[in-house]
Amino acid sequence: MNNLDTFLELYGLAAIFMLMLAKSAGVPIPVPADAVMLATSVRAAEGKLVLSQAFIAILIALVVGGIVQFALVRGPGRRFIYRFGRYLGMTPARLDSAAERLKKGGPIAIGIAILTPGVRSVAVVGCGLAGIPLRRFVPGLILGSALFLGLHFFLGYAGGLLLSTVQQVIPLPLLVGIIVGLLVVGFGFWYFIRRRQLPDASNGDVLAEALGAWHEATCPVCLALGAAERLQIHAHTHHEGGHTHGDHV
Repeated sequence: MNNLDTFLELYGLAAIFMLMLAKSAGVPIPVPADAVMLATSVRAAEGKLVLSQAFIAILIALVVGGIVQFALVRGPGRRFIYRFGRYLGMTPARLDSAAERLKKGGPIAIGIAILTPGVRSVAVVGCGLAGIPLRRFVPGLILGSALFLGLHFFLGYAGGLLLSTVQQVIPLPLLVGIIVGLLVVGFGFWYFIRRRQLPDASNGDVLAEALGAWHEATCPVCLALGAAERLQIHAHTHHEGGHTHGDHV
């Protein structure tokens, strides 16, 4: 987080836009998306960025990047994602399950999937694989991205105002250590969820799925949303009499 803050200090809003655009287009940059959003909104709270400009820039990056990824999956990237997606937790079974579920939903269902941590990346890919029309995908992408971004800007802006007070009490190196520790805990949390959900999967597959989820989000609120979504799936599949590997999104 300290390096991320230095990066933002040096290159500003243009760098934030390019980073989020690349991540949304599917480039596996090893920085959680919510960490970038939170860091940006904190800087806005400190007066280093204009809040409205930062929000609009990131929203455009999320939407444009999502459309690029969607188009690639519908075209030349289809074979690639089926072959190599497993290294980011996108196994063929998971991709097929996501495509089947999203094919039946409208823009609101797509927006909810994109909002949900641990599902966001596979939701965009699933829409492309399902051949969902662009006129249905784009409104859902905008809705989900705006809600996802708005949540983190609210948390980051409020946290930024608190941070200026906390920094007077807690030394910066200790504060950075706490944040890094939270990121590590976040990865462990995602691994625990995936291991519980996929008891028969190999450690490599579970690690890949956990890394893919961590790559999207790892703040406490996202972890809570991700846990709630997994519990809902578990309750549903238990009600239906159990589930097989690949029944989840």
